[in-house]
Amino acid sequence: MAKYLVIVESPAKVKTIKKFLGSNYEVMASMGHVRDLPKSQIGVSPDNDFEPKYITIRGKGDLIAGLRKEAKKAEKIYLATDPDREGEAISWHLTYALKLEGKKVYRITFNEITKNAVKESLKHPREIDMDLVDAQQARRVLDRMVGYGISPVLWAKVKRGLSAGRVQSVALRLICEREDEIAAFIPEEYWTIDALLSAKGEKKPLTAHFTGNEEGKITIGSKEEKQKIVDSLQKETFEILDVKKGERSRKSPLPFTTSTLQQEAGKVLNFSTQKTMRIAQQLYEGIDVKGEGTIGIITYLRTDSIRIADEAIASAKEYITDNYGEAYARDDVPEQKAKSGKKIQDAHEAIRPTDIARTPASIKESLSRDQLRLYTLIWNRYVACRMNGPKYETTNVKIGAGSYRFSISASKCLFDGFLKVYTESDDKEKSDNVVLTDLKKGMKLTLKEIEDKQHFTQAPAHYTESSLVKALEEQGIGRPSTYAPTITTIITRRYVVKEDRNLFVTEMGEAVNKIMTDAFPSIVDVRFTANLEMLLDNVEEGEIAWKTIVRNFYPDLEEAVKKAEEDLAKVEIKDEVSDVKCDQCGRMMVIKYGPHGKFLACPGFPECRNTKPYLEKIGVPCPVCGRDIVIRKTKKGRKFYGCESGSDCTFMSWQRPVKGVKCEKCGSLMVRKGNKLMCMNEDCKHLQDMPAGDTAFTD
Repeated sequence: MAKYLVIVESPAKVKTIKKFLGSNYEVMASMGHVRDLPKSQIGVSPDNDFEPKYITIRGKGDLIAGLRKEAKKAEKIYLATDPDREGEAISWHLTYALKLEGKKVYRITFNEITKNAVKESLKHPREIDMDLVDAQQARRVLDRMVGYGISPVLWAKVKRGLSAGRVQSVALRLICEREDEIAAFIPEEYWTIDALLSAKGEKKPLTAHFTGNEEGKITIGSKEEKQKIVDSLQKETFEILDVKKGERSRKSPLPFTTSTLQQEAGKVLNFSTQKTMRIAQQLYEGIDVKGEGTIGIITYLRTDSIRIADEAIASAKEYITDNYGEAYARDDVPEQKAKSGKKIQDAHEAIRPTDIARTPASIKESLSRDQLRLYTLIWNRYVACRMNGPKYETTNVKIGAGSYRFSISASKCLFDGFLKVYTESDDKEKSDNVVLTDLKKGMKLTLKEIEDKQHFTQAPAHYTESSLVKALEEQGIGRPSTYAPTITTIITRRYVVKEDRNLFVTEMGEAVNKIMTDAFPSIVDVRFTANLEMLLDNVEEGEIAWKTIVRNFYPDLEEAVKKAEEDLAKVEIKDEVSDVKCDQCGRMMVIKYGPHGKFLACPGFPECRNTKPYLEKIGVPCPVCGRDIVIRKTKKGRKFYGCESGSDCTFMSWQRPVKGVKCEKCGSLMVRKGNKLMCMNEDCKHLQDMPAGDTAFTD
């Protein structure tokens, strides 16, 4: 009979860990949390010093009974939940749910599910870290107070079933602000000039890029400016003013953290954050590898640390030396630095393979396609981070043409370094392997051709899941475990839709964000939210009592909720009567708000259940067919402007056309861009000032 009981979170770990331990050990899973705050009420009492009310999660009764039965028989109980705040809290809840008072209970953690790591953890058991537990309790209670305090306000203002969250509301605000930036962005014209030059000793023409004049850099903002420079250049002699040669090296990439793994997997593999974490969890918990059995092949996946264990560094150096050569293996260790002043949870390592010798090719047959793709990304990045960076020979040539200046840059890769195994998704480094050996100062060059191109500045890019994760991390919002569920929540709630990787705010999301920014500015304030994360870190360090944070937070939240409820009563939304008759009973249909936005419904419900799509006219005639332009939505909920004729007409615009104003140059419709108007005609794009007053912009 087993003497010792080991409790993990996931049943997938049971099979893996059971294999490492002998018959004296019984391994069981808690299936995640066993206790939580009740769903039917807030579960936190301000009158009782914010003491949380924990209850057994519905459906866990039989599971807990089975765990209690085994715990009674065991001499020692090892709580082996995940090595983070949430895992620590689950272990703490298990001691209460299983009634383990008086039993020999120990907390063990391991960063990877391998035989050595698991057995080593049993040699170093400890007590439950209440500072970690309290940090998780503080997060849970704060999130519960925000959610249960603000969600009813959203129900009253918009529709039932909406939710607010401490981190999700900030993420939504970031997306809304980016959409506002894009909508207000006015493209600015600029031109580039390249000179194709021939030089003695060079086989191919050289492309020199215009930089400015002898006084400094020049930005060419119009065709007239460009033409003046081009005309002058035709008369000038091109001469090399300076040639500089040098060497440059690149730093190796850092190993993956949760954030950088989600970003890179999104860019390279087109994985959502949720999919990345799901597959990484499988790789961590255990894969049945042919010849080895079930084993975890990557380290713990929720981490913001770039630390690597000494043994892993040593084995990586040996592997790289044997397979690539001694010159490729690096000896130094990257310094751990925090971003935005936040504390890094250095108890964890970076995400890496548990054994560098377990190459993707060697276990290809044991992995699914997506598992192999993610493991390959992790393996390549880890090997690259332990390799020296590439070295380049560079040549920079400065060219004069009268008072104007041009430049040529070229580079040749002398040592490929980590590029032998890994290239980052946003790597803009391009080595053309050309060194301009015969160019010397004072050499005259022959002008073959001048190429000029018109460009327009680009609006900020829409957020993708990857770039949103990066923004959240850089601003200190959330923690590694929160990024994926936060993004998943705002997409599931239809506050945001995802199209071709990009995230677009919906009409619902705009309404929710407006309420949050108007009524609860501190909740969606980026700095306030980041500061709360720092305070939670202080709780983890034992520097602040967790209830102190809650006591300071609650009064302001309570006051904001009360004020919002009073204001909302004055601006209660009533069904707006439309000018459309119900074709079943003759009543005038009303405008309702549903999960996907506005729609028309018969006020005779439930006798008459007739509904229709709501096409909101904006008072501007369609330039193609003359019918009204209406507000429409894509299948995923993104708003655009189209003709009421639908598919019978080709007109479509992402920006709202304005009423009563035509382009001064070509007569096309104008759309609002920030504080300007821009012509919809792609060949024109004329900008003009807004007319006095707001008559042109009736919404």
